[in-house]
Formats: sequence, C-alpha cells, structure tokens
Amino acid sequence: MAAFPNMTLLQHSSLLLLLPACALALRVGAPARAPAQRQAVTSVLMQEGAAVSDAVTKRAERRRIMGMDKYKRGGQPFEKAIHTSVAGKMATKFKSELVEELKQDTFRQMKRGEGNGAVTFTLAKEYGFCWGVERSIELAWAARDAYPDKKMHITNELIHNPGVNDMLKDMDIKFIEQTKVGKRFDTVEEGDVVILPAFGASLEEMQYLAKREVTVVDTTCPWVSKVWNVVDKHQVAGMTSVIHGKYKHEEAVATASMCETYIMVKDMDEATELASYILGEPGSLTTEALMEKFKNAMSPHFDPKKHLKKLGLANQTTMYKKETQAIGKLFEKTMMTKYGAENINEHYAAFDTICDATQVRQDAITEMIESEAAKELDCILVVGGWDSSNTAHLLEIPVHAGFTAYHVNVPSCIAPENTIQHRTVAGEIVTTANFLPLDRPVRIGITSGASTPDSVVQECLERIVLLKSVAATQ
Repeated sequence: MAAFPNMTLLQHSSLLLLLPACALALRVGAPARAPAQRQAVTSVLMQEGAAVSDAVTKRAERRRIMGMDKYKRGGQPFEKAIHTSVAGKMATKFKSELVEELKQDTFRQMKRGEGNGAVTFTLAKEYGFCWGVERSIELAWAARDAYPDKKMHITNELIHNPGVNDMLKDMDIKFIEQTKVGKRFDTVEEGDVVILPAFGASLEEMQYLAKREVTVVDTTCPWVSKVWNVVDKHQVAGMTSVIHGKYKHEEAVATASMCETYIMVKDMDEATELASYILGEPGSLTTEALMEKFKNAMSPHFDPKKHLKKLGLANQTTMYKKETQAIGKLFEKTMMTKYGAENINEHYAAFDTICDATQVRQDAITEMIESEAAKELDCILVVGGWDSSNTAHLLEIPVHAGFTAYHVNVPSCIAPENTIQHRTVAGEIVTTANFLPLDRPVRIGITSGASTPDSVVQECLERIVLLKSVAATQ
C-alpha cells in the first residue's frame, strides 16, 4: 500500500473486489503476502479498474449491472402479494397510536399526566420515517419473504436504526463482516441473495457481486441515486466532484466510487481551506499540507494542481442543507474570482442534490425553535440512531440556537432514575442526571430522524410519562 499513500483502506479494499480470485486470496485469514506481492496484486487491480473506466463511463457500467436478470430493483420487484403482505406487517410493527394522536392535533400537542407529573409534548411538523427508508425496509423484508430458503446477506446496515437492523438479524439476514481492511465477501456463496442498503454500495462491490452467481436486491434510496447521476455529469464534463460529506460514511464511500476524480469536504471550514488554496491566498495550505489533510478523502490519482480547475458540487444527502448551500456559494465565488464571471460555467457546476426528506425535517425543527411557543420548552428530544447523519443535524440546529436538546437512539436511554444517555453535537455519548424537572409540569419538543420508526418515538414518550407520573406520587 506504500506505493499509493493517498489511498484509504476502504479504497484499497474496494479495489480488491474487482478480481474475485485476488479478493478471496487477500481476505482475512488468507496467508500473508510479501509487500512486493501485495503491491503487484494492487497494481493489477488498479489496471483492471482503469480498463473498465476507460472503456465505458461508470454510469454505463452501473446501468449494465442493474440490467442483469438477477438484479432486483425498483418499486415492487417481487410478486404483488408479497409487497402487500409486507406493507401490512410494517404498519403493525412501526406505527404508533400516540404519535398518530399528536399528528391529529392542530398544534401537534398532547398532554399526559396531572399536576407536577404533567408532560406536554410538541411534535415537529415533519419528522421520522421518510419514503426512501420505508421503501428500503419493504424491499429487504420482501426479499426475505420471496426467498425464504435462501442464505441472505446485507453489505452494511440497512439504515442507521438499531431496531430495524436487529429485526433483519432476527430474519437470519447475515451482515457482511467489516474488518480493518474491508469487507469479507468470501462468505457469499453461489445461489445466495445479497441486499444493498439504503445508502447504496460502491461500484466495485456491485462489479464483484455481478461476477458471482448471486441475486442482488438493491434498496438504494432514489435520492442517493440522484447524487450519482450528478457526479456522472461531472465525469462527462471533465470536472472534479467536490463532495460535501463524511468520508467514512457508507453513502459517501458509494458516491465517491461513482466519481472519476473527487475530493471530499466535511464542513465549511474544510471547504474554506480548499477555496483558499485554489486562490493561492496568503497563509493557505501548501500542496503537501493539503494532500496530507485530505489523504483519506480524495481519489487515488488526485493532483490539486491539475484537478481543482473545474469543479462540480455534490453532497451526502443527509448533510445539513444550509451548509451544503453555503459551500456551493463559496466555490462558485471562488471560481468566479479565479477565472472570471464570464467563464463560470466552464469551471463550476452545482445541482440540487439535497434530499427532500432531510430538508423538510431540518426546516421543521427550525420552525419549532423559532416559534413563540419555543420559549416554554424545557428541552427537545431527538430520536434516531447515533450513527445517523440526518438525525445528528436535527440535534445541531436547536443546540446551536441555545436550546437544551438530547439525542437518544433507543428508548432505554431514558432511565427511571431521571437520567438520560445521549449523544452530544461533538459525538460523545454522555449521561445527564436529573434531566427533567420533577417538581413542576414540563414541555418537551419532539423530532426524529428519517430512519426512526414512530413506534420507537412512542416508547421514548411513554418512558418520560411514566418517569414523571411516578415522581409526582412520591
């Protein structure tokens, strides 16, 4: 790997998937190769990948794979009866009477308890399960029902919700093991079924599975696919894709694999550093410092002197939409300054790839905290997976506005002792004692991430109601 210092472990492991024989030879548990042998194998794999991209665009390769007989995708790829049955089971498992009652109220408010034990909940106008997540769960569940006797795998967490992923494990769907150097696809055998999660899969993974005699069930969210269509346009135009995202996130890894050349910025600070480098401003990063800073977030062949002249913006769909928009404006201004306003279309392109579900949930929590009633809120409860990027941004919005907010991933985070285990904006998991006032009524704002079932929200609310009612009787 020393021959390619700017490649991440994920990129190395993805390249190993291009040739099944080599991939299996280098899997965990295989005899170790000498450094020269490892470099030789990696070189062959790089050449194989280059040959594919030279012959056809990545879009054409992706479409070729998706058109194969054993590739199941789209709205309802199985028998209608299976999808109808699964929809009914999902409604039973994930719906919540309590949340439905909240939704029916004009002000989305509901009171439970009396006196000091009273709790008033206010629900954000948009929250919880999005269409893409529901579709992904339905496809995975339908696949299990369609192939009851098949050995079934999934390449990653279906969505960032522990309850849903545990449900899939209970269905005997095997999660492909992830090691420090990649994924163990050697457990996938001929005749098996492999599910691709809502975040999508890398092109290298898709190519590898296409060469195996397996059935692939693709549950990729259409909004993620929309971003891939955008980076396709960058590739055709000879542009470098600047991706607003987190380079370790599954979706960002998949999107990066669809790019010819890319660099990824996680926030406005990194975008500003990149823009400053492009303009050659005093105090900006040197080329060596830039390569070191973004070494895990750029394509293997990235050359800042060559690849920062024509830029196209894309994003991880779950990022904070206002930051993506601000980063887009920054690069537009940067390229206009560098090359002139009259030449902007040759040097910069931006398309709207912000997920609609992410956007409306962020707008809803913003509307909640900006309302007059927000002054009466004791805190805001944000429910969703701790690994969920879109849920993390629902926490950031109220916290940065000065509100007390708690991000919990499962109902058990709320304990009878009046403690709450929660994730902070900084990403730390902490426990806060006495988080609810017990000597007076309380008001709590409620929202949840796009991969969070209403049933999980209900369990959280029930725990708070019970906690307050018990305290009021003591």
